[in-house]
Amino acid sequence: MKKLGILSGGAAQGLVEALRPTFEAATGCTIEGTFGAVGAMRARLLGGAPADLVILTRALIDDLARDGHVAAATVADLGTVETAIAVRRGDAPPPVGDAPALRAALLDSDAIHFPDPEQATAGIHFDKVLRQLGIRDEVAARLKTAPNGATAMRELAASTSRRPIGCTQATEILSTPGIALVGPLPPGCALATVYTAATATKAEAPAEAAQLVTMLTNATSRESRRRLGFV
Repeated sequence: MKKLGILSGGAAQGLVEALRPTFEAATGCTIEGTFGAVGAMRARLLGGAPADLVILTRALIDDLARDGHVAAATVADLGTVETAIAVRRGDAPPPVGDAPALRAALLDSDAIHFPDPEQATAGIHFDKVLRQLGIRDEVAARLKTAPNGATAMRELAASTSRRPIGCTQATEILSTPGIALVGPLPPGCALATVYTAATATKAEAPAEAAQLVTMLTNATSRESRRRLGFV
């Protein structure tokens, strides 16, 4: 059976998985997806990892198109994803509607889960927010980083801490059992990221990649995108 190789930021994993059965039934092509921090996925592509379709932030896709690693004519936006706060399902959600409330919620927590602060979009940003709020050093011993947002949220769900909290892209929160989305980071701390797909220039299944991009971006999947955290 033909295979479609995907290198993707974790923010798009839930949407790809939601459309997988329909795509595979329609094409007879199986999806082999690798999902993780966008910086790590970019590095894999540049390192020669095979891929037919790449889904990363718009900025990274534009850079890859400029340098000839993805086909510029195939670039298509999936939508915008907000960076958000999460708690274990069943825990009381703290107020996070403004910067002082977010600061208080983070100081009150005893474990703070988030993705790689060097390679993941949400992790890089959240680390900056901790510094912006003036609490990075104070909470340093409570920080629990993971290679990507999906792993960070699974670790939050399994946490045995008394008051754990987490931060990553809203799509990763909504796709992880056992946790609940509290809300986006507040004004002054917020981040909204456009995620974009493009066919790799060395794709072996470019037609199937184009078909999946159509499914990811068309009107039929609009409700799935909204439900899974794309705005």
